[in-house]
Amino acid sequence: MEEITIWHNSRCSKSRDSLCYLQDKIENPTVFEYLKTPPTLEDVNHVLEKLNIPADALIRKGEEVYKSNFKDKKFSEDEWRQILVQHPVLIERPIVIKGNKAVIGRPIDNVIQLLT
Repeated sequence: MEEITIWHNSRCSKSRDSLCYLQDKIENPTVFEYLKTPPTLEDVNHVLEKLNIPADALIRKGEEVYKSNFKDKKFSEDEWRQILVQHPVLIERPIVIKGNKAVIGRPIDNVIQLLT
């Protein structure tokens, strides 16, 4: 089986649910705690490519840092990617990666479909 990686936030119930599901279905998924070890620009670029979405689609718009600093402002794709690197709390979670594909694990059905 291909390596499975989860961009995980242990404080998020959806992320914990996805991690439990992965641990039940496969042996030793790689857990990337992106708030403890922030992603590089290269990491963000790779995950967006695998998700096949633009950077602004990965933004958690309910976060205070978004509301205070970025809401209703226009940024280029490259600027959004830099913002995600500088403020990883804005990254939607969890992200589950398998090979060249990735999904946002909301709902968990996305993760189930990725593994099948």
